[in-house]
Amino acid sequence: MSFREYAGYDGLGLAELVHKGEVSAAELAEEAISRIEKHNPAINAVILKLYDVGRAAAKAPVDGPFKGVPFLLKDAFGDLAGTTTRLGSRFRAGTAATEDAALAKRFKKAGLSILGKTNVPEFTLLPTTESALYGPARNPWNVKHSTGGSSGGSAAAVAAGIVPLAHANDSGGSIRIPASSCGLVGLKPTRARTSLGPNYGDVLSGLCHEHVVTRSVRDSAAMLDCTHGYEPGAPYAAPHVERPFLEEAGRKPGKLRIAFSKTNPAGSPLHADCVKGVEETAKLLAELGHEVVEAAPPLKPEEPGSIFLPMWASWLASEIEGEALLRGRGPKEDELEGLTWGLYEIGKQVSAAQYLMLVKEAQAMTRRVAGFMETHDVWLTPTLASPPIPLGLIDINERDPLKAFAPAVDYVPFTPIQNLTGQPAISLPLAMSSDGLPIGMMFSARFGDEATLFRLAAQLEEARPWKDRHPAIWN
Repeated sequence: MSFREYAGYDGLGLAELVHKGEVSAAELAEEAISRIEKHNPAINAVILKLYDVGRAAAKAPVDGPFKGVPFLLKDAFGDLAGTTTRLGSRFRAGTAATEDAALAKRFKKAGLSILGKTNVPEFTLLPTTESALYGPARNPWNVKHSTGGSSGGSAAAVAAGIVPLAHANDSGGSIRIPASSCGLVGLKPTRARTSLGPNYGDVLSGLCHEHVVTRSVRDSAAMLDCTHGYEPGAPYAAPHVERPFLEEAGRKPGKLRIAFSKTNPAGSPLHADCVKGVEETAKLLAELGHEVVEAAPPLKPEEPGSIFLPMWASWLASEIEGEALLRGRGPKEDELEGLTWGLYEIGKQVSAAQYLMLVKEAQAMTRRVAGFMETHDVWLTPTLASPPIPLGLIDINERDPLKAFAPAVDYVPFTPIQNLTGQPAISLPLAMSSDGLPIGMMFSARFGDEATLFRLAAQLEEARPWKDRHPAIWN
């Protein structure tokens, strides 16, 4: 199998070849390994190579829907027994996990061959993947630009054709931001649809959700079929699923009432290419028979940032304090990036009472957004306020978070909303910037309604296909 043949298939396509005996899982693993060796020096997507693990998995008698498909885990919440998960931080000790995460077990059961772990920013804090420990992940479409974050290494690997799908998680946009930046499909599922066990019940009071980035809608749907479901002891569960998500992706969406927004909730302007993307997508949706109206949920200008930033800082402080307990000491000066230090200091100042007030504010915002969604099946926005930012725009060594984030303060106005509300949302690669960079369009649905998103996403994939659009590094 030549690389062009390999990269032309999505995950289910490769698995079908394995099931038919036209190619072996071992051959696919070697193809992916050769691709890592060829392209990783340029894009820095894979930071831990687990070739022996992947080769062993390729020989295992597992017969899942993704049998023999090469795969990568993210260096965050992707625990794999015998390997380290450092969250991109020098302060996180390189201690091997003693057991697989619940999600990793489900990935294995699906038949995936795990070949490595992917690049992340320190403690997954940023909408770009740059860290002192690993260095920047580079966008295959233009290596001077960001892959997005925090699942940027995973997105870069998929966009470059190394693997057809890779692990990602999302606490403020970390699946959807890289999907938008690298021209991929990125679904953030409904809260509690996938498990963070056994080490976490939830992260950030329910803001963090697990899934993958993919090149096709059907891979995203099929993988969620493999990984969703309640784990014993989880603090809550997602709503019941009526039928398999892959089946939903094959059904017509019917006529939907779709709201679209081409303005930033905080009032700052959006990049012209993002506005154009929304307008063209809204026009396409109308042509497909949907009712399309310009409208937005009743958000306050300061939302979601006024809630999101202190909650994130509090979580960061708890993670650092937890690591300090394990190590018997706090972080040294050279073990945290400057921006991480600044957010850590803020987090330590947030009291328990203040944190619970933030949760209350998030729940109040959720009720307003849910009220809006009662009369709209889907809400369309650009995933980001601009095309992928240049690397280095956010100074990870700046201790003042306001100064560090200032150049990109309006970059991520939409994605944190669905983390706070728990709604499912999907970024689709429906637009391109004037200088050839991907721009994702984001679709949000009601709580628990991934089915509508998969139906609509499949319809859009058919109407405006992106399968043959890929970066030059692909060749």
